[in-house]
Parts: sequence; structure tokens; C-alpha cells
Amino acid sequence: MLKAPVGKAEMKVGIVGLGYVGLPLAMLFVSKGFQVRGIDIDHNKIENLRQGISYLTDVADEEVKQLVASGRFETASQYSVVGEVDAVILCVPTPLRDHAYPDLSYIQSAASAIAPFLKQGQLVVLESSTFPGTTEEVLQPILEKHGKKAGSDFHLGYSPERIDPGNKDVTLERIPKVISGVSQGCLLKLKQLYGQVFDTLVPVTTPRAAEMTKLLENCQRFVNISFINEIAMICEAMGIDVWEVIEAAKTKPYGFAPYYPGPGVGGHCIPVDPLYLEWKAKQYQLDTRFIQLAKLVNDQMQDYVLERIKKLLPTGKTLVNSRLLLIGITYKKDVNDVRESTPLGIFGKLLELGGVVLYHDPLVPRIEWNGRIYQSVALTPQTLAACDCAVLLTDHTQLPYDMIVKHAPLIFDTRGAIKRAHPHVVRL
Repeated sequence: MLKAPVGKAEMKVGIVGLGYVGLPLAMLFVSKGFQVRGIDIDHNKIENLRQGISYLTDVADEEVKQLVASGRFETASQYSVVGEVDAVILCVPTPLRDHAYPDLSYIQSAASAIAPFLKQGQLVVLESSTFPGTTEEVLQPILEKHGKKAGSDFHLGYSPERIDPGNKDVTLERIPKVISGVSQGCLLKLKQLYGQVFDTLVPVTTPRAAEMTKLLENCQRFVNISFINEIAMICEAMGIDVWEVIEAAKTKPYGFAPYYPGPGVGGHCIPVDPLYLEWKAKQYQLDTRFIQLAKLVNDQMQDYVLERIKKLLPTGKTLVNSRLLLIGITYKKDVNDVRESTPLGIFGKLLELGGVVLYHDPLVPRIEWNGRIYQSVALTPQTLAACDCAVLLTDHTQLPYDMIVKHAPLIFDTRGAIKRAHPHVVRL
């Protein structure tokens, strides 16, 4: 018999992986009165949390201090604490291996580590983005290796994370939560837990449907952003302002959703998740032609940006003999994440050409490229005036746009962040 649900004042939740998904989730559960055990094998994260230091741009140090001071949050680097909790939520990375197929090693490792400590009636939820079938085909067999069965001895389900890093307008609890279970009993258990934390639940019939839901969301963005980047290239060739065109098109009250061009789609989700689906579809002898074309367009954006910079430079200046300042190195605004960052890729390509390349990013004080460390330079009038071209790659909110416009001799704005027309500012 499965254990009856307990009240949240007594219920303990274990969260495996305290990154951009796991830590905010832990904070939310604590704020709702749950006891939370945060598990992460990264000792630096554990130490930072214990000292009240945040490593995420969306979480302030003060919030971490409040989390620790609540008395309802404890950190651990040992998986044995899984035996002390009533629910385990897996928030571990799922990167691409060799940019070709999903790397499930983090899920497999975490599942193998928690399996010996599973107890009767426990709930296990996977939140990592992945391909349809992962929960039942990969995670479930690992958890069942020690004799316990999903649906009878423990509950198992999938609920995709839908966090939008850098978005301050929608709090985590307000994001509708898609949930699923490997059985109706498992789904009920997820409803009982997540219903106490999130404003809206969206139950679907199977984990595969929930896994596909997350991929659909990100595939749509990947295809549409790649499409608008292609439109931007066409507009530039025709002498048309793509930003003006988008603003005009979005006045249509139906049938048009605005997407905006940039130096390429980056990050740990949008350019990655569609390739999970592409890999899985091949097992069914299916071609994902939209995804393939979107990837083709996205892959060429870095070189396109380099070509645009080269054309903009004054006579006699090239990418090799110019002094270039890249502003923003993260994959999107207001986050400190450089995973799959196209601005970082552009920085690397320029370094390989041998030119003088500097970068400024208020959220990334240092980066490593090919074994060398590069420091973010201070953004001053002197730094701006000394460059041949300032390339705005990531439109962080806190950037001093007026100062950039005033002192940089030439600006290539790949994000459309500078709204007013200036003779020395060129938009993508």
C-alpha cells in the first residue's frame, strides 16, 4: 500500500541539482512552508549557499540568506538524504553530447545514486528538459533496479521546468505547471504536491506528452527566431529596416506573433531541446525538416554578424587590424549564463582571426576561451572612444546606452536596443 499524503508542514522535499531550476524551486517550496533538502555534487554551490551567496542573477544574496535563515532549508552533497524526504525532484542538466545526441549521464547518475535510498510511497519527479520517453524508458528502469516498482512501491512522474531566466515579470508559482505520472496514482500524487505550490496545474495523460510539451514550446521559439533572423538578412540586402517591419506587422490584431532577430539563438534550452526531438524522431525514420533548417540558419548567424561588422568598418580597417569592443557576452539579457552563447562564439571567432578584441559584460567578469582567461573591461567613455566599433550583442537592462551612443564612434546593434536613429548606429 502506498503511504497516505502528509501535510506540507510535515512533508520534506528533496531537490537534486541546485542550478537555475533547482534553487528557485527550493525557494518556492520553502516559502510555501515545506522542509527542503537541496542536494548538489558541486561543493562550491553548497558552500556559497551556506554563506548566503547567490550564484544566479535571478536570485539576490539577501534571498539566499533568507532561505538559509528560514530553518526549513538544508544543503547536502550526499544522496543518502533522499531516504529522509517524501518527494525527490530531479533538476539536473541534459546537454548535448558532441552537438549530436542527448547526454543523459546526469539523469542516469542521479537516478542510480538515489535508487538505493528510495522508500515506500515516495514521489520522484523529473524536471529536466529531455526527449519523449526519457522518464519511462531511461529513468524508471534505473529506479526499479533495487526491486521497487513505479506505481506500486513509489510514485514517478515528469513535470517540465518552464523558467524564463531574466524574466522578472512572471513569478515561478504563476507559471502554469504541466504535470504527468506513469500511472493515475502517480499523477494524483503530483497533483497533491504541486497543487500546494503552483497557482495552476496542467495535467497531461503521460510523461511522454509532458516531455513533448516542453520540446514543442522551445522548438516553436527556435524555428521562429531563426526565421526572423533570415528575414533580417533579406531586409538588410534590400535596404529595409527589419525592426520597423516587425513593429508594423505586430499591429495586426490576430494571426501574427512578433519575434525579434539577434546574433543567434543561445542558451541551454532553445537551441538544444529541438535537437533532442530531432534525435528521437530519427528512431522513427522521421525527418525534422523545420528543425534542420532552423539550425542551419542559426549556425550561420555568427559568421553573418562578422560579415556585417567587416562591411561597417571604416576604409582600411579589417577584422584583423581593428579594435573591437563586444558588449554583452551571455546568451540573453539579464542572465550570467554563457552556455551555448552565440556572443561568446563571436568573441572566439574574432580572437582566432588575431584582431584586438575586448568585451564588457556587467554579469560576467571573466571568461575562459581555449585555455586563456579574459577579463571584462570597464565600460568608460575612454574605452568606447578607443574602439573602432562597439558591437552590442546582449542587451542587458543595466547597460548605459546613452553613454555608449555618445562615446562610441561606430555601433553595430544586433538586438535593436538603441531605439532612436543615430548616424553612427547601425542595427542588425
